[in-house]
Amino acid sequence: MKLYFHPLSGNSRRVLLVAAHLDVPLERIVVDLPKGEQRGAPHLKLNPNGRVPVLDDDGFLLWESRAIMQYLTEKTPGQTLLPTDAHGRADVSRWLFWCAAHMAPANTILVFENFVKAQTGRGPADPTEVARGEALVAQNAQLLDAHLKDRTWVAQDRLTLADFSLAASFALAGPARLPISDYANLRAWLGRVQELEAWKRTAPSLPRG
Repeated sequence: MKLYFHPLSGNSRRVLLVAAHLDVPLERIVVDLPKGEQRGAPHLKLNPNGRVPVLDDDGFLLWESRAIMQYLTEKTPGQTLLPTDAHGRADVSRWLFWCAAHMAPANTILVFENFVKAQTGRGPADPTEVARGEALVAQNAQLLDAHLKDRTWVAQDRLTLADFSLAASFALAGPARLPISDYANLRAWLGRVQELEAWKRTAPSLPRG
């Protein structure tokens, strides 16, 4: 299987986390996002949205990171990241969808304003957007922090796709200056994910400056 990705993409990171945890071999093909390769005709044939990641499994093209996460688990016998019972599966899916709709988009605002702009020379951060992002991060981080009180993992009392999906959205928490210092439960959970071998094996090199 081939994975078209970028190492600093949170969406790519969550797929890499699952693949690393399940020992699924992937041929990694970097799409140069700063150069705009994702908007070129060759990549648009893989994903008409012009985004990464894209999985190519012998001609079956799959985009949307959480769909790819689920696909990799479905193809791995004995996996424990995605429950097989209806209640457990719905619980994990709930957090995947919540991440996609709320937590990740909030974090992405600050990733773009505080990190991407500086790396790509797009000018200074927009104070209005930064304030909006900080408010949304705080709103959603507070909910996640409360949920994680007395919990080790996000769903099902064990490591699941929910943890990898959410943790990937915090991968650039430092350079993006995500305001999560007040959320002890969230930070403790994130620390547990960061101790996993899959996290260490998929950590990209961050640009200096």
